[in-house]
Amino acid sequence: MTEAAAPDTRTDNSADQPWPVRTVAIKIAQWIDRLGSVWVEGQLTQITIRPRAAYLVLRDPAADMSLSVSCPPELLHAAPVPLTEGSRVIVYGKLAFYTGRGQVSFRISEIRAVGIGELLARLERLKALLNAEGLFDPARKRPLPFLPRAVGLITGRAGAAERDVLAVSRNRWPAVEFVIRNVPVQGPTAVPQILGALANLDRDPAVEVIVLARGGGSVEDLLPFSDETLCRAIAACRTPVVSAIGHEPDNPLSDYVADLRAATPTDAAKHVVPDAAAEQTRVIELRARSAAALRGWVERETATLAHVRSRPVLAEPMRRIDERNDEIAQLRAAARRDIRRATETEATRVVHLSERVAALGPAATLARGYAVVQRVAGPADMAVVRSVTDAPPGSQLRIRVGDGALRAATLGNDTFGSDKLERDNS
Repeated sequence: MTEAAAPDTRTDNSADQPWPVRTVAIKIAQWIDRLGSVWVEGQLTQITIRPRAAYLVLRDPAADMSLSVSCPPELLHAAPVPLTEGSRVIVYGKLAFYTGRGQVSFRISEIRAVGIGELLARLERLKALLNAEGLFDPARKRPLPFLPRAVGLITGRAGAAERDVLAVSRNRWPAVEFVIRNVPVQGPTAVPQILGALANLDRDPAVEVIVLARGGGSVEDLLPFSDETLCRAIAACRTPVVSAIGHEPDNPLSDYVADLRAATPTDAAKHVVPDAAAEQTRVIELRARSAAALRGWVERETATLAHVRSRPVLAEPMRRIDERNDEIAQLRAAARRDIRRATETEATRVVHLSERVAALGPAATLARGYAVVQRVAGPADMAVVRSVTDAPPGSQLRIRVGDGALRAATLGNDTFGSDKLERDNS
């Protein structure tokens, strides 16, 4: 703030009553001054030391944002650990607004290098936080496609990781296609560019799996792959992500969030792309096993049919019928004998009854000399004569004897009178 600037106490602001530049500059200086001194963490990307001051650029590792910082040169020289571009530091200072030039400056009075132990402790706290949110849960891990149409590869330009992934993948399956995004894999610009490449590949419908690949390095070199923003972006991807960062002992947080953790970029290629020769061998083996299983099934079914056909009922199908035929013939003969016996018994019974009926009937009586006399009044009107009064003189009579019938007429009622008899031959 310049000494010549007169304070302006006006509070109203409109098109008719605009504030002068000095008022706006003073208000901005007052607002910034209220912030006070703050601790800020970032990564040094530029260090310029002049005789009277040192000028630094402090960059956010997870975003494309930076602050210009100034400090006395002695502050850098007195640092217990030499500070270089790329160092992660924590600074303490105060923002100021220079009203004369309209510029904001960040003057620091303390600077500390973030040590490996502190970095690891922070990573452990972040790891616990992400794990508590469920980003490491195996249930959310998605399976990799068997043979992806295209593989997205995010790696450094012309690095060993890219060569390893491409060489191993094309040796295993020559027709595999890659969509490569070369980005910085360490330093202050790594995280923003990795995030952009990840979002770009995740939007590509042809890419079915994404590989993050980087060779080995120090803890500081691998810090971008433990960044919280990057971890959350990996978890939010719709496309399965494979993390192949460093070597076997290296475990950045991206390994825990990704759908698959590969020990090395070469191992990632083996997981993502199937081995054509191994798959062909497997197909041949499966075909042989299928053929053997089919032959075994046919042989078992053939043996079962032979066993069934060897049974007596199928070996001699007419045998049971012949046995039943003889049984039926015996039953029929027995039935005939029973019927014949029953018929003869009943016939004998009928004869006996006929004899009894004949013995009790009038024919036997007539045969002993008796006769039945009927008066004939008409062709169909005949009545038995039981008294002499039933046959007055001149009555036509029919006399039935044992061997036939006679016709006669009464001459009178005298019992001992002569009767005129006529022989009835009918």
